[in-house]
Parts: sequence; structure tokens; C-alpha cells
Amino acid sequence: MSRTTTAPRAGADQGVRARLQQLMDSPTATYYLLLSVTTLLVAIGLVMVLSASMIVSIRESGGSPYAVFITQAIFAVLGAIAMVAAMRIPLARWKRLGGLALVVTLVLQALVFTALGSGSGGNRNWLDFKVFSLQPSELGKIAVVLFGARVLAHKRHLMGSFKEAVVPFVFPAAAMLIFLVMLGHDLGTTMVLAAIVAGMLFAAGMPLRWFAVAGVSGLALLAAATLTSINRLGRINIWLHPGLCVPKNEELYYDICRQPLHARYALADGGLTGIGLGASKEKWQWLSAPHNDFIFAIIGEEIGLIGTLVVLVLFAVFAYAAYRLVIRSEDFFVRVAAAGVMTWIVVQAIINIGAVIGTLPIIGVPLPFVSSGGSSLVTTMVGAGLLLAFARAEPRCAEQLSANPASVRGSQAVLSLVRRRRGRG
Repeated sequence: MSRTTTAPRAGADQGVRARLQQLMDSPTATYYLLLSVTTLLVAIGLVMVLSASMIVSIRESGGSPYAVFITQAIFAVLGAIAMVAAMRIPLARWKRLGGLALVVTLVLQALVFTALGSGSGGNRNWLDFKVFSLQPSELGKIAVVLFGARVLAHKRHLMGSFKEAVVPFVFPAAAMLIFLVMLGHDLGTTMVLAAIVAGMLFAAGMPLRWFAVAGVSGLALLAAATLTSINRLGRINIWLHPGLCVPKNEELYYDICRQPLHARYALADGGLTGIGLGASKEKWQWLSAPHNDFIFAIIGEEIGLIGTLVVLVLFAVFAYAAYRLVIRSEDFFVRVAAAGVMTWIVVQAIINIGAVIGTLPIIGVPLPFVSSGGSSLVTTMVGAGLLLAFARAEPRCAEQLSANPASVRGSQAVLSLVRRRRGRG
């Protein structure tokens, strides 16, 4: 009896595995994985921003609980339009945009230190145009990816020479931008930019011995940046000695301990399934930036461990899809640029989540696609659009998408909406 029931079950399992393998071997698999995961992460982000920002919105907007959410929804629409436009840009044009993107970003980042610049929490990293604000360092991530991929693709046969291959990328692009960002005291973005550079150089085939030298130099610079900032020293101290955050020590308990403590309270209260969507206690001004840097804690509180694991799995799938582009593409520019975007999204997610759960000190970077913030959301969606453009350039992918109109119906709808608005204008 057991044999007869086991055999059909084994056959069914083999059929499922065969079907899954067939789907993953499809030329459109990478495209659909990226599109699906990006859409799901943005959708989760919108729901959680609505829930996490209600109290902040009521306090800051004079009664409306939807102010932050409406702003985020508008940026999500703009990001979707930008992503569709990005995926439609031909690969040859992407290869020509790196230099212009870098120059524009460096100019904008320099303007941060003029009267247009603004900041908070000791960081000066925004441009305030009154009507809207812009964080140039977010655009810098795309600029570094495009410019670096172009330089490294051009110098691919010289990767054994530090002077000929690495210097033209690192010093004009990365070093100048990183210096300007660090001058604004934005350590989190600096670390993400440095990781992007490292990921692209690794994908380009830079000798591993140079990474050892660069790693030591990077750690020395990080230590110097930490030792010269009382705020960063305090965060490191609290991270290394969490026992200092006790109610009796009110100076620390209600100041520098507030974020890490209440993030853990939120995760602990959530348990396995959460206390319910919208029912967070920590968002009632206990946890700072609940809709931004600490939105992962609200996810854990309201949706529980299951919700946080879903988010982690989605980021893992995003990384896998980007990695497929790195290993499958025959175009050196695509491989290096895809590695840059993958490193950007994954490292930033790791820094954010690590700070929330206590495995890393509080650094202050948003969770990609999920956290509130227009500059971050739009630029990460453009980064996803860049990967989608690479996926469309894979052999037979564009042909299959064209042969199946339903697969591109969403992007066509967005483009038609843009054309109608232009026509009315």
C-alpha cells in the first residue's frame, strides 16, 4: 500500500521540479523574477509606510493620517514610470550615459554645501528646492554603476594593472563622490558607495590581493570617521555594550538607546505572526523614524517573523535574479553593472536590517523599495529598471516578450499614460 502511494507522489514531485526547471531555463525567467520581486517589495513598502507613518502624519500635517503615505504613493508612481522608461532604454544608450550622470551627480552633491543644502541629525545630504527635496547621493549610486561599468568594460584587458584599469574608475568617479558624501557626514551612504565599487571591481576580475589592501585602507578610514564623531562613538559603544541601556540610565535610555531598544521591543512583541496590521505600539512616537530607517521593525511587530522572512526571501530572490545576469551575460558592461546594482541593493538591505535587529550598529540607511523616501524609492526603481533592460537584452528574451503581449501590458499602460499627459500639456 505504501509503495503504491509513494510512487505517484515521487512522480508528482519530479514533475514539479521539471516544470520549475523549465521555467527557470526560459529566456524571460530573469525578467519576470526582477519585475515580480520589485513590484512586491514596493507594494509591501506602501502598505507598511501607510501603517507606520499614521501617527507621524497626524502630528506633522495637522490631522491627516495619510500625508506621508500619499507622498510615498506619488513617488512610487513616478518610480514606476522611471522604471518602465529605464527598461526601454537601449543598452547602447545606457553605455553612453555614465559620464554625464557622474558629472551631474558631482555638481548636485557639491551644491549640498551651498544655501540650497539641508540636512538633519548631523548629516548634510539634501538639496531643498522648496517645492521638492532631492538627495544627490542616491543618484550617485546609479552614476557610479554606469560610469564604472563603462570604464571597466573599456579597460577589461588591463585589469592586472592597477594604474591603467582601476585608477580611472576609482578616483574620478568613486573617490570624488565618496569624499563629497562623507564631507556631509553621511557614513551609511558612503559605505554603500564603497561596497558598489568593490562589487563591480570583483565582477570585473580585479586581483584579490588588491582587495586586501583596499580593505585595510577602508577599515582605517572607517575607524577615523568613527573616532572623530561623538555620535558614532556612542552608537558603537551602545552596540558593543547593550547593557548600558537600562531605565536607570535616563541620559542614554531616552537618547541614543531609544532606537535600538524600541526596534527590538517591536520585533519581540510581533512574535511569529505579529500583533496585526496597523496595531503597532512603537510607532506612537516611541520608535524614531518608524516609516523610514526602522520600517523593518514595524514589519516584525505587525506581521511578525513570517513578515520579516518574506521580505528577506524577496531580497534573496532579487539578488539571485541579478546574479543570473552577472553569470549569464556575454556583455562585460552588463555583467559589471548588474553586479554593481546587486551589491547596492543587497548591501544596503543588510546594513538596514542588521541595524534593526542589533547585529550592526545604527548607521542610518533606508530599506530599499520599502522605506519612506522619494529619492531612495525612485532611484532604486531606476536601478531595477536598469536590470530589467539588461534582462530584456538577453538572447530571445525580447522576442518572447513581444510574442506575448500580456507580459508587457503593464509597461505599455504606463507609457500610454505618459503620452496622454504629454499630449494634454
